[in-house]
Parts: sequence; structure tokens; C-alpha cells
Amino acid sequence: QLQASGGGLVQAGGSLRLSCAGSRRDFNQNAMGWFRQAPGKEREFVAGISRNGYNREYSDSVKGRFTISRVNAKNTVELQMNSLKSEDTSVYFCASSYARRPEIVKVTADEYQRWGSGTQVTVSS
Repeated sequence: QLQASGGGLVQAGGSLRLSCAGSRRDFNQNAMGWFRQAPGKEREFVAGISRNGYNREYSDSVKGRFTISRVNAKNTVELQMNSLKSEDTSVYFCASSYARRPEIVKVTADEYQRWGSGTQVTVSS
């Protein structure tokens, strides 16, 4: 089961690093992604990384500020969040998706089969 951690309260302009740990089954042959969901809003894509770790995609709202990475040997995926804004306040979820090819990045929620528990990120202005 995927388990996200690292959320918290931070001032605008600050940084946080989220981590998601899981079993080998969660990571083996899977693309990974981070999503977020604020109260009253739909879950939205934040960042995705391919199975081999070489390809990444980001939403326009976080591009240049967030970085997704993975360490397959440790079954972890991380999200480094810099220059945080109040609009980044949300519950963040990690997810895994079977990927037949190692270079594929998944960017929509319905492509993901396994979801972890969320971690709250609150950015104060």
C-alpha cells in the first residue's frame, strides 16, 4: 500500500518534500504520479514520472517549481516543492499505474490503479 508523508504547514515561498513509499508491487513496472485535491475541487494532476525515471510531466501550475523523482531500489517516489504558493494548499496523493513501456508517463487520474493515503500541505500567505 502506498503511503505518502512529508506534508505540513509552510509559509509562502517555502519548500516541502513529499515522499511516497510502497511495496515492490506498487513500483515494479509502474509509472508513478502525484495528484492533489482541495476542498470542493476535483482531483488534479501535479506531476508524473515514467517507470524508468527518465521522463517527467508537470501541470502548468507547478512547472519550474516542483520536481518529481523516484528511487526504484527503495520503492519510493518524491515530490520536491519549492516556491510554494497559497494556491498549492491541498491534500496530495501519490499513485501508481501499470506501464507496458518504461518511457510512458501517465497524466490522468483514471489511468492510475493504486492510490496512497493523502498528506496535507498548507501554505500560509
